[in-house]
Amino acid sequence: MSIADNIQGFAQKTLPPNVKLVAVSKTKPTGDILEAYQAGHKIFGENRVQELVDKYEALPRDIEWHMVGHMQSNKVKYIAPFVSLIQGVDKPKLLKVIDKEGRKNKRVIDVLLQFHIASEETKFGFHHQEAVDMLKSEDFRSLEYLRVRGVMGMATFTDDADKIRSEFRQLAKIFRDLKREFFSDDPGFKEISMGMSNDYQIAIEEGTTMVRIGSLIFGERNNH
Repeated sequence: MSIADNIQGFAQKTLPPNVKLVAVSKTKPTGDILEAYQAGHKIFGENRVQELVDKYEALPRDIEWHMVGHMQSNKVKYIAPFVSLIQGVDKPKLLKVIDKEGRKNKRVIDVLLQFHIASEETKFGFHHQEAVDMLKSEDFRSLEYLRVRGVMGMATFTDDADKIRSEFRQLAKIFRDLKREFFSDDPGFKEISMGMSNDYQIAIEEGTTMVRIGSLIFGERNNH
């Protein structure tokens, strides 16, 4: 199967119409991304800032780039001029930096709040109460150059489907709670980004609106 076949298979057969496909192209050469692009796909995810910048410079400008990896505050400035969505916002300080860089670039930057739903300590993310406290704060209300579009999370890397399901269910509940309490009048707060190559089917069943798929489209990742 070619990359184009894989893209079309996902777009036409695998994913329901309400679920966006983010093709995770980290470590893949621009030629692979171009093949997916020429098959009609325009949303790509990268997890390293330098790689994201290099690919943005080299590829068509109507690509929608998502930063899906752990985002460091000191690197926001490199992607602020063009990034479509920063998926992994996991601390209040990062929101302030994104707002500052959005202001400099005269553009509102869309973000997802990342929640820690996995049992692995190595994963990043807010805990529910921490996010609630932040969203209630004056600091948050003063931010003008970013827009929270929803939530993101990564399940535990395990073969235990019930465990994955319960973690995704937890994220969907967090989304509903935040929507009700803070974003009930905001139609833009609508995204739940959960599900990767190994668990996206469960994520679809639990209400995801966005899946991040790498190896099932591009093959196994290339090691740097």
